[in-house]
Amino acid sequence: MPLHHFRQIIQDLPANPGAEILRYGWRKPDIISLGQGEGCASTPNFIIKAANQAMLEGKTHYGPVLGQPALRQEITEYYQRIFDVDLPQNRVFITGSGTTAMHLALTSILDKDDEVVAITPIWKNLLGAVKITQARTIQVPLHYEDGKEWSLDMDQLFDACTSKTKAILIVTPSNPTGWVMSKEEMRTLMNFSREKGIWIVSDEVYSRTLYNELHAPSFLEVAEPEDLLLTINSFSKSWAMTGWRLGWLTGPAFAENVIRDIALYDNMGPPTFTQLGAISALREGETFIQEQLNDWSRNLDVITERFDANSKIHTYRPPATFYSFFKVDGEDDSLKFAKKLIDETGLSLAPGCAFGNDVKSWMRLCFAVSENKLNEALDRLEEVIE
Repeated sequence: MPLHHFRQIIQDLPANPGAEILRYGWRKPDIISLGQGEGCASTPNFIIKAANQAMLEGKTHYGPVLGQPALRQEITEYYQRIFDVDLPQNRVFITGSGTTAMHLALTSILDKDDEVVAITPIWKNLLGAVKITQARTIQVPLHYEDGKEWSLDMDQLFDACTSKTKAILIVTPSNPTGWVMSKEEMRTLMNFSREKGIWIVSDEVYSRTLYNELHAPSFLEVAEPEDLLLTINSFSKSWAMTGWRLGWLTGPAFAENVIRDIALYDNMGPPTFTQLGAISALREGETFIQEQLNDWSRNLDVITERFDANSKIHTYRPPATFYSFFKVDGEDDSLKFAKKLIDETGLSLAPGCAFGNDVKSWMRLCFAVSENKLNEALDRLEEVIE
């Protein structure tokens, strides 16, 4: 079927290099793939049992569009317990994945030709979600000094905003860098948002992946109930529920009916039985979260030791997430280097060009795997580098 039958904006969507590399690597029978943002742990049994019991009890019918009241309430209690934030149920909207939450957030606020200022590097799908709304993205890059952490120039961020700016898009903790926005930076940005009438859309999917802390800072900790703030979260990462496609969106109470109306035309709400599994995740999942963090921290030690010993690799130890973001001397084209790794050693990593304009020489490695698999992957990487 000729492409001209489809919307022009869809035809113009840029290719996703990360997805391209994943597909390219699947043809190799002995591939080690550390290019996808997923841990190796399976969903814990207590979550599976709860969902299974719900199905056995016949809870397989349509449910409320914005989610089961029991799960919405459980999330309010989760925020009170973990973040010390009072978040009433009418500000919590259950969605069929964190990605769906982002689409609902952006669809609810963006018109054609609006501008979104996005802090990059950032997951390519989020930039695509903006483009589908026919809004325009202005990229503001994080800054990196060799051996030091990534940082944000707040003045540069503010200067990028114009009279057309409708939203500022942030991922914190960051995929792929592991950068974490401080609470003081959040306060400063929240004040700017109030002054200018600009929405803040904060992807906080990795909020429970901060090492040595219970959670990363959240904009919900510094915002007022009526602020123009939408936060995105997901059960995928910390609870090992990537395949369940379940997330949530928070916003001001006046957004509830708007989000409900859009979700009604999207998928009529997420499955009931998965939500009952998610209630168990929130109630019983803290030990599992800590066990995952312990495993990831040990793997991060392995990466740090091996990368520090190789003068050709430039990176820093991230304070959060399960990604190592690095670059290699002489490898300035990340897409070309990613294919080279697959062709020569059967190692698949995500190319930096999938995350923004300013990191085209960088690579992302997901280390949420077994230590043996990680070491084998690093052996293959070093084989190509040397």
